[in-house]
Amino acid sequence: MPTVVRLRSAVCLLDRFPALAGVDLDVTAGEIVLLSGANGAGKTTLLRLIAGLVPLYSGEAAVLGVDLSRDRKSARRELALVGHETFCYDDLTVRENLRFAAQAVGRDVATADAAMERVGLEAARDVAHRKLSAGQRRRLALGVAWARDPRLLLLDEPHAGLDEAGRVVLDTIVRSAPGEGRTVLLASHELDRTRALAHREVVLTSGQAVLPKARRAATEVRA
Repeated sequence: MPTVVRLRSAVCLLDRFPALAGVDLDVTAGEIVLLSGANGAGKTTLLRLIAGLVPLYSGEAAVLGVDLSRDRKSARRELALVGHETFCYDDLTVRENLRFAAQAVGRDVATADAAMERVGLEAARDVAHRKLSAGQRRRLALGVAWARDPRLLLLDEPHAGLDEAGRVVLDTIVRSAPGEGRTVLLASHELDRTRALAHREVVLTSGQAVLPKARRAATEVRA
């Protein structure tokens, strides 16, 4: 299977602090990889590096065949990041946000409408983002990511703020991703739930090994 993410001794600095201090990681197409580790271990920075949102200070990083040391933008059309902020437009409705996101990367309206159904927001289609509940906003952010039809889906604490119905929707999207030609990296502290979704686990640690309690194999990387 082709390699979607390849990192070698990757270092990222945040205010001169090494948020990532030499990470090696390979992710192949169709994998669901869980990133775990304590607060401050570098999970969010790793996802943002892969998304091209923070620069690589040293080492090597390639995402979807793009060398991030030379070009941090080209791979963005083929990936989507769902983080702590929705980055949706407050005055646009659910449907308008989804259609805007899809059309921005050359997807059609049908893809956006399918995303709305996929995340269960049909009843709120004409509701502005600013009027949505916190859980609905999280669903919309997930729908916006799905509407982009990404080859690589990056999820940072994706279950946060979701009720049980929303969590089931999210889990279904993650589980079905490989069959739809997608690769998933998700960072989470909810290990009991996310270990059941992932093919394997990568543990980020600051100087100490962190061994997961789940039966799945873990790969330790230092950050």
